[in-house]
Amino acid sequence: MHKVTLLTPLQIGDLTLPNRVLMAPLTRMRATDDRLPTDMMATYYEQRASAGLIITEATIIMPEGAGYVNTPGLYTDEQVAGWRTITDAVHAAGGRIFVQLWHTGRVSHPSFQPQGALPVAPSAIAIAGELMTPVGRRPYETPRALETDEIGGLVAKFAEAAQRAQDAGFDGVEIHGANGYLIDQFLRDGTNKRTDRYGGSLANRARFLLEIVDAVKEIWPVHRIGVRLSPSHDHGHMVDSNPYESFTYFAEALAQKDIGYIHIREANDTDRYDIVPAIRDLYKGVLIVNEGYNKTRALDALESDRADAVAFGALFIANPDLPIRFRLDAPLNEVDPSTFYGGGAKGYVDYPALALSVA
Repeated sequence: MHKVTLLTPLQIGDLTLPNRVLMAPLTRMRATDDRLPTDMMATYYEQRASAGLIITEATIIMPEGAGYVNTPGLYTDEQVAGWRTITDAVHAAGGRIFVQLWHTGRVSHPSFQPQGALPVAPSAIAIAGELMTPVGRRPYETPRALETDEIGGLVAKFAEAAQRAQDAGFDGVEIHGANGYLIDQFLRDGTNKRTDRYGGSLANRARFLLEIVDAVKEIWPVHRIGVRLSPSHDHGHMVDSNPYESFTYFAEALAQKDIGYIHIREANDTDRYDIVPAIRDLYKGVLIVNEGYNKTRALDALESDRADAVAFGALFIANPDLPIRFRLDAPLNEVDPSTFYGGGAKGYVDYPALALSVA
């Protein structure tokens, strides 16, 4: 049996990835005020087409799903056309690209919402602290708890966005169930205090996610669907009374759906509870890990069978040709965190490829 490396091809259903160096979903806030993808975004993704798979920045499924300025959407024909420019560019460069479907839930503010409404969530529990809004920094407001009969409409919106993703030429979709956003808010009992069929038991808390998976399966082949989870991460002030029990249950439920992959965002302090091995035992599909990996740690994850692939964030921002650099053991560009969110070309499309950096 051949040793698995970062450059070993990987099969996800009928899709062959040429390597296991994946590009993580990275919010960059370079879309227009109308949430349209831009030509500069097409350049950015095309530059990174050597990734085994690009997973786009989180992309909102409906206007009410927004929680940040200048993040792209996938709910209008104009947005589909903009994304088509990007997928065409990536495919012409030999790449593969999934779009991450997103609703922020309570991680929003009335200034983002149509008619200034409250953001929605499974329960009326606010986040502590402030967020940056179109009108400056503001405290998070207490969200409105969704009515039971509204939830099916949100499931339908995920399905509509999945159809638009197909129209835009994507190779598949990733459902964003991580990082404290709407789906994650349903999964964890710290944010889900519902007493209807979407709250309480593990089965009920998983229901919203699983209904979305089922709806998206009506549009995409099941192996072209991934789900991102963050069991040990507290982004968005997320807590769960028993994350090990909760997320092993969710992973087993997703395994029964036979989806293409599960993508785990880990916490940097995984000593608290490292749930990845337990998920690995329960879920026999492709498992992707992400958060703070370098080449050495990523190789160890593959060689120890912790995961099948590793998604890189900051390293892919600074190194558009990351798989090539790994193959050649070449030096890496230094990342500039001050340019992560918003702005123009600086820190976005001006990181040199290897041929330029060593010329």
